[in-house]
Amino acid sequence: MRAGSRRLTGLRGLGALVAVTASVAAAVVGCGAGEEDADVVVAGTAPVTPYGGPLYVPVKDVDEDGEQAVLATSGAAGRALECDGEAYSGSHGETWSASDAGATPEDGLRLYFAIEQPDVPRSGYRAERTENGRVLYSFDVDGRTKVAVVVAEDRKGRPGWGPETSASCDPAELPAAFTDSREYEIWTDADGGRVPVATLSSHAGPDHCDWRSAHFLVLGRGEDSRQYVRDPEGVLDAGLLSAPYDGDARLPPDAHDTGYRHRGRELWLRDDPSAVYVRTPDGVEAWPLAKSTIACM
Repeated sequence: MRAGSRRLTGLRGLGALVAVTASVAAAVVGCGAGEEDADVVVAGTAPVTPYGGPLYVPVKDVDEDGEQAVLATSGAAGRALECDGEAYSGSHGETWSASDAGATPEDGLRLYFAIEQPDVPRSGYRAERTENGRVLYSFDVDGRTKVAVVVAEDRKGRPGWGPETSASCDPAELPAAFTDSREYEIWTDADGGRVPVATLSSHAGPDHCDWRSAHFLVLGRGEDSRQYVRDPEGVLDAGLLSAPYDGDARLPPDAHDTGYRHRGRELWLRDDPSAVYVRTPDGVEAWPLAKSTIACM
């Protein structure tokens, strides 16, 4: 790993990973509205401790969640991240025809956005290193790599330039200019830090299912996650919930303040996971646990 930096949990023994890093101001060029028109690749200077490891690492598909699964499927890109917490997502590229192929490495990066449709910034990347028909691009925040994409030329089933592997840190580690334009909501902790989406996330219900009046909150990630629902207008099937939503609740004596905040909302929990309590300037709401994950198809 790069000396003097905190990399992925459990990876401190791995070799150093590439990055050409610069200030966050330059890194966030084009985030949010209008970023499709901004520069996909920008100039940058090499970091103090550049990557010295391979740009190719074998990948395999793993049917599970978590950082080790991300690393397994994202090859060199996953190892190029410099996350404050765990790696959030990763993938390896699909095949494509000659008509889709990129003529340059930057075209290969653009093809990554077109094929994968990733929920990451689409501008402000730096070409960190070129080696043996591969280029590593990184999106950096405060001089640390938060999104990494390795593009390769003329690989099996992948003519021309296109994405080979990609990986990203938790969305909470991306700039607010980007995440504020997304549907998910980033909470803050007692110290004002951004809470990882893998720990806590929330979002309004989707319009296309007429669920806009509902709100969803998820604790954790993967099989162990729990989803809670605010449904003041009863737009969801009541049978999906463990109990009715209560917009005029009282904080139980054993409830404790998590310190998590989002736009005037405070999250309170108790040992009983059947509901979470959200305190607002208007009172306390009890959001019931969903019996299973509710999703709009």
